[in-house]
Amino acid sequence: MPDSLPFQPLMTALQLGQLLKSARKRRKFTQTEVAARLGLSQNRVSYLEQHPDELSFRQLLSWCAVVGLELRLGERASVGPVNRTEW
Repeated sequence: MPDSLPFQPLMTALQLGQLLKSARKRRKFTQTEVAARLGLSQNRVSYLEQHPDELSFRQLLSWCAVVGLELRLGERASVGPVNRTEW
């Protein structure tokens, strides 16, 4: 089994896409293998890795399960202003 990833705080959708892709590669899964497990096409997996803001919450939870990630939410150590361009 690959080494586990450390806790990774996410601040942008782009970071989520990079994390999903990295976790997929660490598990040595192709986009086609992930797609089959998620019931999607390989093209859709490729697209969602580049545009993770279009993932549904259900897809995100399923994707995390497939690539061995755990989704956690919690309060930030320091709360600054929200960058509305990320929303």
